Amino acid sequence: MNVLYKHGPSTAAQVMDRLADGPGYSAVRAMLRILEEKGHIRHEKVGPRYVYESITSKDEAGEQALRHTLTTFFKGSVSEAVAALLDASETNLRDEDLDRLEKLIEQRRSAEDEK
Repeated sequence: MNVLYKHGPSTAAQVMDRLADGPGYSAVRAMLRILEEKGHIRHEKVGPRYVYESITSKDEAGEQALRHTLTTFFKGSVSEAVAALLDASETNLRDEDLDRLEKLIEQRRSAEDEK
């Protein structure tokens, strides 16, 4: 998916070439087929080749993946996921990062209070 997001519509050979130490051609074709079956990409026949492109934006795909991760690993709990991320952080968060998180939490509290 990252190749398609970064380079736009691509053939399987182009995707394979753009993957550093990536899998072989057959594995790339199989992955593209699976992504298409799942509704993430589509293809168009251009001459003898299929050209693949993403259907969803990178932001939309990220949100879908995050929702799936929350459901699968954290029983839908945002606080558990955030706690796991903070616990697993190998680097210290900068003050700017902590300030941003604090601001987002306060905005969410305010929105919940208005309901």
